[in-house]
Amino acid sequence: MSLSRERAAEVAEVLTEALPYIRRFQGATVVVKFGGHAMVDDALKASFASDIVLMKLVGINPVVVHGGGPQIGEMLKRLNIESRFVDGMRITDAQTMDVVEMVLGAAVNKQIVDLLNRAGGKAVGLTGKDGQLIRARKLSPREGGALTELGYVGEVEGINAELLNMLQSSDFIPVIAPVGVNDQGQSYNINADLVAGRIAEVVKAEKLILLTDVAGVKDRDGKVMTGLTTRQVDALVADGTIHGGMVPKVHCALDAVRGGTASAHIIDGRVAHAVLLEIFTDTGVGTLIANRHLEQGEGASDNPG
Repeated sequence: MSLSRERAAEVAEVLTEALPYIRRFQGATVVVKFGGHAMVDDALKASFASDIVLMKLVGINPVVVHGGGPQIGEMLKRLNIESRFVDGMRITDAQTMDVVEMVLGAAVNKQIVDLLNRAGGKAVGLTGKDGQLIRARKLSPREGGALTELGYVGEVEGINAELLNMLQSSDFIPVIAPVGVNDQGQSYNINADLVAGRIAEVVKAEKLILLTDVAGVKDRDGKVMTGLTTRQVDALVADGTIHGGMVPKVHCALDAVRGGTASAHIIDGRVAHAVLLEIFTDTGVGTLIANRHLEQGEGASDNPG
């Protein structure tokens, strides 16, 4: 069945708009943190998988880092283990850490790998223990902003970029669970945003993309802002415009950009094909943060809103 003239014109316009971005980002690495509603809605999961596979097919190298907090919580509930949080961080004792590794490293990770492979990709699942991918250290209560012992909650000490580069050069798509390990073999539960941000820094990614359940960073009137510089973001945090749960994500984005990532994007994962829309269109579906104002054609969402 042939396309109508109107539909054909729409398709041609979309492809034409995407072409400069495909050319610009060919060979680049894009780190995507997969989480929120996009991980539980079947239609959104399918659109995410096709986005990642298409990126790989046009010469962009995606690295997927995933969360899994709700899945961990559900398993702990089934096992009659209490979930306790301090400042949004799960207190992780030895028993809880076993569940975290089981859920993130086995169940959730393998589901995402299968999703990408069924979409036509070559995905491989990893945790920080594989090839010492994520070297971790204990997150102190002070650094966590809490006075309570957090147990086996960690932070990233180092990333094995050589392993990631090897996988990418072999056309594999790395899918990474945010479980790190120290020199003694102790596992640590690490925030997925932080892992994605550090990976983006170390591999000098073109983009860090954080999928969220909100439209992006908003001003005081509730309007999504984009095309922001790091200085502008610092000022928005300082005056309280950016507040609450958005602050840790923004700090993650700032760290990545200041560490060498060209731009960071906080986007609405509730929108189908959000990743492709953010990378390959002029408007995008979220907030872009960079060290400087980007010129038209350098990246999506580049017009200050």
